[in-house]
Amino acid sequence: MSTWRGESMALPRIGPMGWWRVLWRGTLWGGLTYGGLLLLLLLRLVEAPIHGQNRPWTPHITQTVCRLTFRILGMGHSVQGRPMAHHGAMVANHASWVDIFALNACDRVYFVAKSEVAGWPGIGWLARATGTLFIARKGAEAKHHLALFESRLRAGHRLLFFPEGTSTDGRRVLPFKTTLFEAFFTHGMERVMQIQPVSVIYHAPPGADPRLYGWWGDMAFAPHLLALLSLPRHGRVEVIFHPEVPVDAFEDRKALARHCERVVRTAIPFAASE
Repeated sequence: MSTWRGESMALPRIGPMGWWRVLWRGTLWGGLTYGGLLLLLLLRLVEAPIHGQNRPWTPHITQTVCRLTFRILGMGHSVQGRPMAHHGAMVANHASWVDIFALNACDRVYFVAKSEVAGWPGIGWLARATGTLFIARKGAEAKHHLALFESRLRAGHRLLFFPEGTSTDGRRVLPFKTTLFEAFFTHGMERVMQIQPVSVIYHAPPGADPRLYGWWGDMAFAPHLLALLSLPRHGRVEVIFHPEVPVDAFEDRKALARHCERVVRTAIPFAASE
């Protein structure tokens, strides 16, 4: 799995008042997150025997937790456009672990993540509980995972994946990899599926590094989380849902990926390409 490695960023130093904010925000957020997880797991015990792979109830818990997360942080969260109501998937640029909360706060979706995430302490457990689909984009398991991807789409799950294949500093959009787009052109899927591009744009607070919310390369999760919890003032994240497009309007996966990449990048005025 490739990793984007841009210029390093120094995280804000945490002073005494910063640690106080870490304490009270972290306590509230931890209680919210793991309290929500416990409720989700208990409800899933009832939901799973009745609905099987479908999850008509528990995603509402995830969405509520994500919305309240931004209130605890004091971080702005705005939405333009509407999540699609059709069967299909969404694709977005990827800048940070905060993307998961920003996107889940808007809509009840299931994320597609690289297989390594399943083993990450804390994060992997939460991802599994909320129905994340883990895939290997290369190697012997890739075809099997593409089949799982297709089965989830056919089950009516609205999947969301990050075609860049890695996160960046939020100031650029990398070329979209086309591997997962292939699932939309198999077994007649192109006749019923639609794709919705989504742009996620971070605005740092005045005077802060504009890449503040980005999480990339070898950056560790814990220091980045603590830095965000400690901030006296947060910026905001803007999520733009672009018009969805029918898959069969495109010749192949490469044409569809190019369209989605262009739409996502165009909405990010400061985005560079690589």
